[in-house]
Amino acid sequence: MTGRQYAAAGVDLAAAHAAKARIIEAVAGAQTALSLGRPGAFGGMVRLPAGLRRPVLVMSTDGVGTKVLVALEAGVYGTVGEDLVNHSVNDVLVHGAAPLAFLDYIAGAGLTTEVLAGIVEGVARGCRAHGMALAGGETAQMPGLYAAGHFDLAGTIVGVVEEDEALHGDRIRPGDVLVGYAASGLHTNGYTLARRVVFDVLKLGVDAPFPEDGRTVAEVLLAVHRSYARAIRPVLPRLHGLAHITGGGIGGNLVRVLPEGVEAVVDPGAWNWPGLHRVLQEAGRISTDEMREVFNLGLGMIAVAPPEAADAVRAAATADGVETWIVGEVRAGTRGVRFAG
Repeated sequence: MTGRQYAAAGVDLAAAHAAKARIIEAVAGAQTALSLGRPGAFGGMVRLPAGLRRPVLVMSTDGVGTKVLVALEAGVYGTVGEDLVNHSVNDVLVHGAAPLAFLDYIAGAGLTTEVLAGIVEGVARGCRAHGMALAGGETAQMPGLYAAGHFDLAGTIVGVVEEDEALHGDRIRPGDVLVGYAASGLHTNGYTLARRVVFDVLKLGVDAPFPEDGRTVAEVLLAVHRSYARAIRPVLPRLHGLAHITGGGIGGNLVRVLPEGVEAVVDPGAWNWPGLHRVLQEAGRISTDEMREVFNLGLGMIAVAPPEAADAVRAAATADGVETWIVGEVRAGTRGVRFAG
């Protein structure tokens, strides 16, 4: 095929080259002292930090789900790039790991330079905020698989932790307290249901005011997924476990860090749901049980800590501007999560 035939089939090589130039610039701006090689190579290289005794790599791959459809509707692309990074940083943070390197993957069809570069610039911004190398990534134009103008976004993070400092949840014991950290919004989960309620039931556009909120629908739904790295790292050695509250809600994620023989008892009266969640429940006629399964309900992270460390854990979060609550406790029992009301 000639370039013109390829463009007619749905892939514009000239536009791809223009986007690549901006992407390489963004990647170059998110290198660290541990980075090796040049941006745009076939693979990204990052040194391990010096001085580690028994370093363990902690890796995770995730995406931002159908939040990308809200970004498309609003014409705002950089925030989902930051979402992806912050979500991933939280995923390795729960194991005690510091972020080391990141790679993003964007797949779509008919994506413009502004869309592609905007996403990667958001990723780079998130990486710089965490002192993490953006080691590379991939953009794939796949007409026929994706509708024109649509895309999916995913990424892989590599973190590092000393083997004897890694968190596995095995230190959790009866008497520990649950410290809930405020979310900045829906984060990156539950958007399929949230979009149905907001756009199909309430019939709101992205520029409309969101009910019970001074912001627009786009501003509420595209609020960037909060990173808890700065709020938690100062007290990591004092924690017995961490749960990132993503898909599956509080119950589905907190159980993942519990050892056998204990249950986490959550007090639903310990914090108030944000207005966003109340609007979604009322307008969508969603049961409380389903709300708990789908959404974070205003808690983006839960730390499990010994009671004597609770004040210090909360003070570290307050210093970073993150509100916290004591939302429950750990008791002896069958492994699981129970809401006490």
